[in-house]
This record gives sequence, structure tokens and C-alpha cells, in this order.
Amino acid sequence: MKYSDLADLPTVVDITTAARALGLSRSYAYYLAKHDKFPCKVIRIGACYRVPASALRALLSPDETPAVTT
Repeated sequence: MKYSDLADLPTVVDITTAARALGLSRSYAYYLAKHDKFPCKVIRIGACYRVPASALRALLSPDETPAVTT
């Protein structure tokens, strides 16, 4: 998945889409999410895992620095 494709994602994506964006296998992504070791924020809704697209974009674009509030 290219970074330009990330801009077209909905607000949240399933774990399989997030895994594809990160270059992970589906099963390894579920393993990481289940053990709270996924590299970005994961929302669990029942047995489903969702990943905010903004968290993926932040993880995959190190050039953009988040605003710091104090």
C-alpha cells in the first residue's frame, strides 16, 4: 500500500487493511493486537479490531511531527 492510498482510507480500518499497510501478515497482526503490541492504536469492539487511519498515517509518515500541547 502506498502512502497516497492511506489518504483515501475511511476513518477506521480493519486489522487486515492495517496489516497490509504495515507489511505484516494477517495472522501476525491479530497476534500483535491480541497481545497489545500492535505498532499503533487498536480499538477492540467485541471480537473485532479496528485501527484509526490517522494512527497509521502518523506511524508511516515520520516527516510529519505531531503538535505538542502543554
